[in-house]
Amino acid sequence: MSVLTRPPLPHGESAERAQAKESLWRLAALAFGHPIEPFQDALVDGSFHAAFDTAWTQLTGRPWPREAPSESFAALEAGYIAAFEHGPGGKRLTSLLAGEHEEILGGLARPTFMLNTAAFYRHFGLQQATGDEGKVDEPDHLACLLEFMAVLAHLEARAIAEARDPAPLRRAQRDFLARYIEPLLALVGAAIHRPAGRVLDATLARLIRDLHELARVQIAELEARVGPYRSATDREQSSVPQAANTNLWG
Repeated sequence: MSVLTRPPLPHGESAERAQAKESLWRLAALAFGHPIEPFQDALVDGSFHAAFDTAWTQLTGRPWPREAPSESFAALEAGYIAAFEHGPGGKRLTSLLAGEHEEILGGLARPTFMLNTAAFYRHFGLQQATGDEGKVDEPDHLACLLEFMAVLAHLEARAIAEARDPAPLRRAQRDFLARYIEPLLALVGAAIHRPAGRVLDATLARLIRDLHELARVQIAELEARVGPYRSATDREQSSVPQAANTNLWG
């Protein structure tokens, strides 16, 4: 398993470092959408690795290992489908939808969970993307979650460049990583790295493992700057009541 060594926290996060986070999350979001042939081409010619490695090295201080690509686009797509959509006998290894994992739902009904996730996006002026066929993307799909992290990092970089307080955006990143991305990557990683789960493209498998560890490091760094993450349960149990309209990120 990859283990990241976290460097001493800088006194302030630079706009350049926030831009590196934006690039990394955006590239990861691209990787976890349903495979398309240009992505396979980028794996083969090394352009995906080069772009991801640039952001990874800036954030971690070390290079990102390159894995051998799938032998063909058909193999890449078949592995993705078997892992995340429907494998042999119609049974996939795991789901990339956070709301299909009881551990992440935390007792919520999935419709309520989905509404909460969509509300997180709307708070920052975003709406779910609609594809060519008019189908709205699932807001809790890993690709959507990672794309939202890229948006938050972009807004953080802009706030720093404009000498505005980036703390609200850092709190949002902390909460989103801790509530959705870190636990989803942990569950997906546990499923695909079992012996029976070795069907996924090697680059995607490495991304899941390394992004999970990076998410843990990012949460720790953000908590050092803006305070610890508090789950909804923690807030409900707090002795200090919160107003119903409290803005956690403002």
